[in-house]
Amino acid sequence: MQEHFLRHLRKAMDTPSFPCALSSLPLRRVISLFVPGPAGPMPARLFLPHGRVRGAVLYLHGGGFVHCGLNSHHGICCRLARVSGAAVLLPDYRLAPEHPFPAAVEDARAALAWLAALSARYWDGGVGVAGDSAGGNLAAVLAQDGVAGRGPMPALQLLYYPTLYGRQEFPSHQTYARGYFLSRRSMAWYGAQYIQDEQHWDDPRFVPGMNDLTGLPPAVIVTAQCDPLRDEGAFYAQALRHAGVRVLYRCYPGALHAFLNFYAFMPHGKAALRLGGRALRKAFHAQA
Repeated sequence: MQEHFLRHLRKAMDTPSFPCALSSLPLRRVISLFVPGPAGPMPARLFLPHGRVRGAVLYLHGGGFVHCGLNSHHGICCRLARVSGAAVLLPDYRLAPEHPFPAAVEDARAALAWLAALSARYWDGGVGVAGDSAGGNLAAVLAQDGVAGRGPMPALQLLYYPTLYGRQEFPSHQTYARGYFLSRRSMAWYGAQYIQDEQHWDDPRFVPGMNDLTGLPPAVIVTAQCDPLRDEGAFYAQALRHAGVRVLYRCYPGALHAFLNFYAFMPHGKAALRLGGRALRKAFHAQA
């Protein structure tokens, strides 16, 4: 039953809101490739904009660590590459429950290491990390890895409605518990698929909001008003500022969780991608 449900869920949720071929038209090239991972080669797509490429972004897709992939986030990465002027890598990291925590973290680390080596060879500006929802969690972890010397130091962390605090409760969890696309019940289900060992609920690779935030790279944090995860992003932005980190925080009024995936017909989605892309462009130009 679970296998049948996951197969249909993943098929439905990896459908783009806008045709991939049309999304790719404003770019110079989209390359399908494999990048090295701890469990073997990972499928990925590399998005290259026109003009001089400056910087490279690892984009980690959302989907509760359970679904979504290369198709669902194709258009998002196309827009980010075009606005930022940077190369964008979208890896198809392993999904739970077949591959529970820390598989996604390990894959994300391997993809960032590969991208950083490629960027150092071909492009100026360094690397950035970005992601939405579960992908925002992974991006935040990679930014903390950079400070700890466990990986490249990103020029910017771009987090769209991230999950950051594990089981810690926030008011928005209850305010938007039902009827706003992402429910409190589905959040618990996603968590149970990804975290299958009780001790991992408090692991710093899953709850980046509970770690030391000193010295982290600048952050852009975007949330949706009507989203159970809204307060997690807002609280993390405040905590980063208290730690001396430069933060741009934006909450889009009336928006729901995952609104980025529907950018094709939601103005807030386009605006949030422009905001992130311009921040990345500025960060890469400052490092070049």
